[in-house]
Amino acid sequence: MILLKNADVYAPSALGRRDVLVAGTQVHNTSAQLSAPPSDWGAETLDLEGALLIPGLIDAHTHLTGGGGEGGARTRVPALKLTELTLHGVTTAIGLLGTDTVTRSIAENLAVARGLDELGLTALCYTGGYDVPPVTLTGSVRHDIVHIDRIVAAGEIAISDHRSSQPTFEEILRIASDCHVAGMMTGKAGLLHLHLGDGRRGLDFLRRARDEAELPLRVFHPTHVNRNPDLFEEALAWGAAGGFVDVTAFPDDDDDIAVPAHIALQRWHEAGLPWERITLSSDGGGCIPTFNDVGELQHMDIGTSATLLQTVRRLVDAGIALEDALKPVTSSVAGLFRLHGKGVIEAGASADLVVLNADLTVRHVLARGQWLVRDGSPVVRGLFE
Repeated sequence: MILLKNADVYAPSALGRRDVLVAGTQVHNTSAQLSAPPSDWGAETLDLEGALLIPGLIDAHTHLTGGGGEGGARTRVPALKLTELTLHGVTTAIGLLGTDTVTRSIAENLAVARGLDELGLTALCYTGGYDVPPVTLTGSVRHDIVHIDRIVAAGEIAISDHRSSQPTFEEILRIASDCHVAGMMTGKAGLLHLHLGDGRRGLDFLRRARDEAELPLRVFHPTHVNRNPDLFEEALAWGAAGGFVDVTAFPDDDDDIAVPAHIALQRWHEAGLPWERITLSSDGGGCIPTFNDVGELQHMDIGTSATLLQTVRRLVDAGIALEDALKPVTSSVAGLFRLHGKGVIEAGASADLVVLNADLTVRHVLARGQWLVRDGSPVVRGLFE
């Protein structure tokens, strides 16, 4: 048991000064004042002296196995280390494959996720990758989601990108149907997480699905929608029609045409669109390439989960309330992905908690009731770190 005293709690709603009691892997109670458990229970008490306490961040788009490879084998990004997530406040990560589904596999993705989970992180997976038909473990998107506990959705299936397999609308619709039905059968996310490139078709497939199909709009989860201004205008219109979107917290690059994540989130807010329908992810471990007009790789950045809290800080600096700035990486993601007990601080929720310094940097990280970071330093590392 761990008793956190005198925390300024954002759950992510602002609750003010609270004590939070953790028992095992869950939050047992929150109250204005909780008594310490009997001394012979061996409970730890930590007085936070008014420090900020937030839910652990959920990074719903991470390349746990590493991404890249689009410029040859030497450009393959190594697998993520545990501390590349935890030091930035991430306690739940969802891993996926991208362009390379030839030298990387669903089995590898599952194995890396399982290893991170053994270290204390909550690590989940998508089935598929850029390709259509999607690569799977069982031969079927629906079967993968239904039969493999750690797989919760399909992604990132690529559309509107020269690296995609140029899928047809009917193929995308069929994959979305498999995701939806599998989600109904299992209570999992059941989403189709769609990679968006710079192609001129943009969100055309999604608009057609809205007009021609019977599937709920929540099934379609387009990501990288802020990669250029025109695409983000489409994303705003999609949001106004009831759709969900995922904004990528790209690393800073003065030469890039992407709409910075904090600007995209501000514009969403200014448009009066609900925080519950927008999520923020990092593309951590993924290659963020720049191509020339004939599709040749010019240079590449690497995604990092550090950009999540960086985006939150920039939102707060721009006048967005902290409780709203946190939602796209906590409660909004948990709600869309049906991650019950994640992304919130309340009795019965998972004990995924992050203590922030006054400048919104990470001080402590608790994941499923286990300390992974204390005073900004790792308590738990991967075997090969």
